[in-house]
Amino acid sequence: MNPYLILACSILAEVFGSSMLKLSNGFKKFYPSIGVIVGMGLAFFGLSVSIESIPLGTAYAIWSGAGTALTSLIGIAVYKEAVNIKKIAGILFIISGVVIMKVATN
Repeated sequence: MNPYLILACSILAEVFGSSMLKLSNGFKKFYPSIGVIVGMGLAFFGLSVSIESIPLGTAYAIWSGAGTALTSLIGIAVYKEAVNIKKIAGILFIISGVVIMKVATN
């Protein structure tokens, strides 16, 4: 299987797990807490599989950067967190860094 596809699935699992953190209310709610554990478990498993083929620095930069950007967007869209030009610029810088890391690997 394509290691970048595995990495992408791992990123989605990490975003899901991080989003469930908000709903778990400090691990006081059972089902969202299970979502955190499952999401993060799948995220780290997928990352570990992908780094068998992708250089560690590249995979981790893409995984953490894309996860951060997507989680920020979920916070804005779903949890109605404040958005301003600085936050948008930060997300764009993160996405740019992810693209540069991918291009630098090829």
